[in-house]
Amino acid sequence: MKSTFLSVTILLVGIFIPSVKNCSAQDDTLRVMVYNTLHFGDGCQGTQAFLDGQLKKIVKYTNSDLIGLDKVQAIKLTNADPYGISPVWFADSIASQALNAAYPGRYAYCTLTDDSKANDNDMSVLFYNKNKLHFLTVKPLYVGQEDIDLFRLYYKDPNLSTTHDTTYLYVVLCHTISGTSSAGRDGQATTVIDSLKRMFTHLPNVIYMGDFNTHNSTEAGYKLITQATDTNYLFYDPPFHPDSKLIYPIDWQTNPNQAPSQLTTCTRAGSNPNSCGNNNGAYSWFDHIFLSRNIIYNYDYIRYIPNTWKSLGNDGNRIGIDINDSSTIKNTSAPSSVINAEWQFSDKYPVIAELGVTYNKKVTTEAISYQIEEQNIRVNNPVRDEITIFFPSSMSGEKANTELYDICGRLISAKTFSIINSMVKINANLTPGIYLLQIQSGKVNVTKKIVKQ
Repeated sequence: MKSTFLSVTILLVGIFIPSVKNCSAQDDTLRVMVYNTLHFGDGCQGTQAFLDGQLKKIVKYTNSDLIGLDKVQAIKLTNADPYGISPVWFADSIASQALNAAYPGRYAYCTLTDDSKANDNDMSVLFYNKNKLHFLTVKPLYVGQEDIDLFRLYYKDPNLSTTHDTTYLYVVLCHTISGTSSAGRDGQATTVIDSLKRMFTHLPNVIYMGDFNTHNSTEAGYKLITQATDTNYLFYDPPFHPDSKLIYPIDWQTNPNQAPSQLTTCTRAGSNPNSCGNNNGAYSWFDHIFLSRNIIYNYDYIRYIPNTWKSLGNDGNRIGIDINDSSTIKNTSAPSSVINAEWQFSDKYPVIAELGVTYNKKVTTEAISYQIEEQNIRVNNPVRDEITIFFPSSMSGEKANTELYDICGRLISAKTFSIINSMVKINANLTPGIYLLQIQSGKVNVTKKIVKQ
């Protein structure tokens, strides 16, 4: 039986910390944009060259690394594809004439799927910065109106050659069923979440983004995504958490003044610059970037940078008016060239957010020898009344010490005990927030992040 002394330290970090952006060092930034392109490819809004030019201005300004384009006119997967409408080279054209025209040599796109056989004549296309990310696989999670795909990428960590490890990023890109009734899109959300549950015991680094056609925060599908009781599969809508700009529940369709800066529909109040799509100015919030807990709380090298979520070009004064209307108040939330490009390109506002990336550091030989044991130490997450620590059987019988600290480093409580049956329970009578559980035993040193609800 081992006699190694085991110390367990819990560091309290408040959940709503204004300076959280500075709490974790980052080595790189991934900028994310999702954009409903209003049936891009059908020519309704202008020539291909004209629209490419407008999209180029927007991409140049956002400097995005991940670009999800929704409602692109369905692209033929092969020249013989009987379901696609736009030619097979259309995605290449977007990449070359719009995206790479803004940043030469940067963008590629993920493999297209169309198991839905262009049922609504549209599809979603994910472009990525190939200098930072590598695309691995794509899997449709929902097939029906149009495919809702899960894309798997990894970050090109500069330490990859020495650590042989990297950070994976998953993206779910969607365009859902529209209409007053939410039943169709509720079913789509259920199918997507159920698919993810079959694939993961808990959500890894996942971005779930697109046009969800949501009318309020109480729609069953929206609640399933953002207010799930099973927190292993919970996504966060950044304006609510962690940015704390909004509080549930909200009905933005009935009362857009509840979320004036978050509205994404639409950029136009009338029939100018064309009669395609919606008008009436900003009046609803259809487009979202939802983030898994892993990203919100920086569990695996990628974290959301607070207050970077934006409905680009919406200054909060656009209800009922054009994005570029200056008769009441001039829109200075972005350069006028970008504002005008949005007005020309689509009836929707693009949504953007930024993620911080921390490189995987080199693993030392000493740490490798204890890696398996460290990985087998688990903690229940989130916690309510108790923190339960699960130890590998090899640690059974060891003495342990827990020390609970507040954010200022002040000791709140301490306890010494023996590990019995590989499980130890600690009282969690704590204020809701994020905690760091550091576990040390001899040369083993592991830190676990947990959340107190």
